Amino acid sequence: MDWIKGIQRAIDYTETHMTEEIDYDAVAKEAYSSSFHFQRVFSIMCGFTLGDYIRMRRLSLAVNDLRNSNERIIDIALRYGYETPESFSRAFSRFHGITPTEARNGGTVKSFSKLSVKLILTGGTEMDYRIEKPGAIKVICRRQTVHKPETGAGTSDITSFWAKCGQDGTIQEIISYIPDIPKLAGLLGICFSLETDGAVFPYGIGAEYNGGPVEEGLEVIELPEYTYAVFPFKGKMPETFIETYRKIVSEFFPSSDRYEYAGGVEMEVYPSDKTDDPNYYGEIWIAVNEK
Repeated sequence: MDWIKGIQRAIDYTETHMTEEIDYDAVAKEAYSSSFHFQRVFSIMCGFTLGDYIRMRRLSLAVNDLRNSNERIIDIALRYGYETPESFSRAFSRFHGITPTEARNGGTVKSFSKLSVKLILTGGTEMDYRIEKPGAIKVICRRQTVHKPETGAGTSDITSFWAKCGQDGTIQEIISYIPDIPKLAGLLGICFSLETDGAVFPYGIGAEYNGGPVEEGLEVIELPEYTYAVFPFKGKMPETFIETYRKIVSEFFPSSDRYEYAGGVEMEVYPSDKTDDPNYYGEIWIAVNEK
């Protein structure tokens, strides 16, 4: 119930500040969450990003101002975060299909209503997980700044990053560092969520580090001693990964009376590169705290 109330509080906060510059960190705090996790959960649950929600609500509210006042279009544009009438008109036309002037004169427009969180029965399905406490872990990886996910668990930035590392030999180099008896058996996709800022975050492709000499372009990072909730996934990729992640954020954490996000790292563990296998197996490791 706390998560449900928190989501509604975050939406209410956003609506109250719709004509101001909205601080995403402040929105997330209303939901008792980090900005990274709130935006990720919001996009997966709603099907659009928090930024898209704000944009569509502003353009919907702008119609009322156009029709119920004699204000200049530039003043309405500035109120909803657009610096020029031209940028406002472009965004307005893309959303409504007509110009602000045509809307003022009675043209047909779209309405995008405020979100309202309702408690409904969901779940009722089994979900396997285990708790791991591996201690501090040293990983070797190559990092790149990528955009935060929009409506799924990954981004085109991440997909292209994996492709690039596969083509230039980085992945094969990283594999050579995996210890004989690793705590994390496979290649890792690492979301360094503690370091997020704005619309991007650092994502690493790596493996557990065996202590050998570090090649140029790679870096060794020690992950603190976290407790992890580990969720296995099995099936066709990437659908099985996305569906498992959706259940984690929309069913497991909202209903868990014991565990919550720690605000630390998240790791995807890929034991094999045979992602075309219809029964592909992997794991999602998420740092958690006990409530």
